[in-house]
Amino acid sequence: MKTYNLFISHSWCYSDAFYRLKNLLDNRPYFSYVDYSVPKDYPVHTSGTDKELYEAILRKMRPCHIVLIMAGVYSTYSKWINKEIQAAKKGFLNPKPIIGVKPRGQINVSSAVDENVDELVGWNTESIVDAIRRYAI
Repeated sequence: MKTYNLFISHSWCYSDAFYRLKNLLDNRPYFSYVDYSVPKDYPVHTSGTDKELYEAILRKMRPCHIVLIMAGVYSTYSKWINKEIQAAKKGFLNPKPIIGVKPRGQINVSSAVDENVDELVGWNTESIVDAIRRYAI
């Protein structure tokens, strides 16, 4: 069984969606992953510059097979979503595939996410895992 290296983009202001997504993946049989997301208590969050945080994102994203981005409307207002999209698309010789995940119960999605993902999936474990398996590099 392959282990997928994932970078899960999220806003710590809406961390409940991040933890629910991880819970879906954690409970999926025959699916293994390592989360390379920048942790909430990572020192650069509170004492680093924007450049240092961007470089930390690149370091965390480097070993990843794929990037998952929560596609809720709140993503439109996150200053880091666009930088994470830019990092995935232009920060590496081979761009990282991006899967957008619509948070549970959301109808509207962030236009910034919708316009930049390889695929947008609903809040469904099988849809998310299937997209990861198809797009992971």
